[in-house]
Amino acid sequence: MTSIHTLAYTEVGQADVARVGGKNASLGEMTRALAGAGIRVPPGFATTADAYRAFVAHNRLTEPVAALIADYRTGRRGLEDAGAAIRGLFLQGAWPEDLAAAIRQGYRTLALQLGQREPDVAVRSSATAEDLPQASFAGQHESYLHIRGEEALLHACRRCIASLYTDRAIAYRENQGFEHQRVALSVGVQHMVRADLGGAGVMFTLDTETGFPHLVLINAVWGLGETVVQGSVDPDEYQVFKPLLARSGCTPIVQRRLGAKAQQLVYEGDGSAPDGGAVTRLVDTPAAQCGRFVLSEAQVMQLARWALAIESHYGRPMDIEWALDGRSGDLFIVQARPETVQAQAAATGALKSYHLPPHGGPLVSGQAIGVAVACGPVWRLDGPGHAEDFPLGAVLVTGITDPDWVPIMKRASAIVTDHGGRTSHAAIVSRELGLPAVIGCGNATRVLQQGQAVTVSCAEGDLGHVYEGTLAFTTRQLDLASIPATHTKVNLILADPASALRWWRLPADGVGLARMEFVVGNHIQIHPMALARWPAVAETADPGTREQIEQLTRGWPDKAQFFVDTLARGIARIAASRHPAPVILRMSDFKTNEYASLVGGRAYEPAEDNPMIGWRGASRYYSPEYEPGFALECRAVKMLREELGFDNVAVMIPFCRTPAEADQVLAVMARHGLNRGENGLQVWVMCEIPSNVLLAEEFARRFDGFSIGSNDLTQLTLGVDRDSDRLAPLFDDQNEAVKRLIAQMIHKAHALGRPVGLCGQAPSDHPAFAAFLVQAGIDSISVNPDSFAAVKQAVAAAEAALAEPAPHHPPQAVLQQAVWQQPVPQQARPQPQQPLPREPA
Repeated sequence: MTSIHTLAYTEVGQADVARVGGKNASLGEMTRALAGAGIRVPPGFATTADAYRAFVAHNRLTEPVAALIADYRTGRRGLEDAGAAIRGLFLQGAWPEDLAAAIRQGYRTLALQLGQREPDVAVRSSATAEDLPQASFAGQHESYLHIRGEEALLHACRRCIASLYTDRAIAYRENQGFEHQRVALSVGVQHMVRADLGGAGVMFTLDTETGFPHLVLINAVWGLGETVVQGSVDPDEYQVFKPLLARSGCTPIVQRRLGAKAQQLVYEGDGSAPDGGAVTRLVDTPAAQCGRFVLSEAQVMQLARWALAIESHYGRPMDIEWALDGRSGDLFIVQARPETVQAQAAATGALKSYHLPPHGGPLVSGQAIGVAVACGPVWRLDGPGHAEDFPLGAVLVTGITDPDWVPIMKRASAIVTDHGGRTSHAAIVSRELGLPAVIGCGNATRVLQQGQAVTVSCAEGDLGHVYEGTLAFTTRQLDLASIPATHTKVNLILADPASALRWWRLPADGVGLARMEFVVGNHIQIHPMALARWPAVAETADPGTREQIEQLTRGWPDKAQFFVDTLARGIARIAASRHPAPVILRMSDFKTNEYASLVGGRAYEPAEDNPMIGWRGASRYYSPEYEPGFALECRAVKMLREELGFDNVAVMIPFCRTPAEADQVLAVMARHGLNRGENGLQVWVMCEIPSNVLLAEEFARRFDGFSIGSNDLTQLTLGVDRDSDRLAPLFDDQNEAVKRLIAQMIHKAHALGRPVGLCGQAPSDHPAFAAFLVQAGIDSISVNPDSFAAVKQAVAAAEAALAEPAPHHPPQAVLQQAVWQQPVPQQARPQPQQPLPREPA
């Protein structure tokens, strides 16, 4: 097919951006270089930059275009007027005969290759300056889909060339400093994947919000993928952990969220009309289809592996479009370009955290884009016109955005939309501009009032919130290079999977406490027993509760499996943030009043006068009234470690009062598939009751390690209810009695060959307490992420004050537990230490 005007995708590669633009060069590169990796790219061809210049020269457009651009720059014409006039010149232009013949021949060759007389094709723009690592031209130019026949193709190509001068493309080049007539446009003509009968979406080879490099993020909708970029549809979302993709028998999908997908974009017409092919139409998605995931787990894994291969080939994070052909069931890659936002931010060595003062509940909530907070007056708009009238620093509130909105978005302090997902236009541009955005609220344009002062917060996890008023938030900048190395391990306390990813850059040694309750309370929201007893619950629960459970578990016929999957994947995201370093997962430690507040929970929880020392922790797990719920927790941990592949996770039992109770818990765990020592499973115990210290030898025979919970240990040592305001002055975790118990626990644990750590707020608040722990020989200290740097400084100072490094001299058995001392490769990881022999009963 080689000619001066057209090149087959098999004839172009990454070095041909000047000839066929970034998009077509990438498609050709993948066609040539990645077929061996199994990646399918629809066949096609590209017109060249020389073909574009031939069209311009044939129609003598250089001088008229330059004059219209000059009129725009000097203010004699507005952007819309100048852009329309330039596009009109192109649309009225005639094809040079040799160029038209080359396009016709390219189409005929493609038809022969496909064995079709008039195949459907997609006609896409590919500018010679677009999709560069330092600039994102996505959405600036037009594409035309479902084009059939030579005449329709020529018309679509002409419109594609004219789109080099859309209003948004002109404005973008002006802002980026690109000289207009130095940019040429190549047209890609590609076999049309019938995503209108299947599905489509986008994927990134990193987490778009945090820059975490070890995830593939995939969004999926039914029908054509334009609805994902437009943000008009709430897509399914999947996250896959890259380091475990190659492990045999492992399916590391750490997030699988069902989107509403209420509408889908389909074709109307057969694509042969000479005025530009088929028209697309947004139609309602059938209810049964809304409740189904677009992709199977096998398809998610296939896309993730392709994404990894593409990223490896290009050597940088990538933004990729894919499509699922509804006729063949085959997946295809239809575009790949460098990711431009997080890739540029990755060079920074600093982290910024935001802290909000006490406030009321949010006015609206949606997906959080960016990690920032901003304040301003609400400014609601239905359309993108008159950007100059938008108040500088206002909060833009609208339904959805497209590239025409960019001039307004640049004037905003934050963006709030009714519709869209993390890969929608509003989300992409917000990241590029460094603005916080709350996407897909559903009702923001109805709830938020014009001129209302609000605070937009995207610094609290996956969900972003809009609060009433101007909150006096504070920011803190953390220079990672200033954090000292220490001999004593400093771990993180984590609960929110999204927050775990936000802190991935911290040089922590692992996670000393992963709180299961957050995932249950915020992501599952339903009492475990209500799901374990379904469908019996469905027959007896009140209609409101039943409807709530049905809505929360939409897409999950097996309600118990909803609990297992959601919990396993939530914890997996925490484990992924530190992999392969150790993560200690505490099994559920809700109190009865907290369990009762979950959906359907009041039917299963007694009213206790003092839940703090009531039916909590270990005592629940073997109780007939809760064991079916605990069985779901065990199934989730088994899935987490064995199916998802996160065997860097140990489990920890909270509030275990006696050795006999420990035996009952371990037996229940074994009954539900969690055997201590099997497949390297370690089981730790919280040391938060004086009996744990006094009977340390007996507990050490049953558990692999201890984690001191200083809050409960203080409460039960001093007899002070830590929830009591009146007794607050008496609650002192640095009381000598508490410190003696902690020192005794550390000494006993080491003598018994067991590691011991501490999780609590005291080391963060009091450097002297951190110094005490170091002097006592603690193996690790676990703290909240925002206290990490301060505790590392305090620990480093304490170690420096000693004549020699902290006295970590536990027996050899503990030193051999390398998985709990430092991350090691999976194949080199030693087996866990053997349990100590138990005393005869």
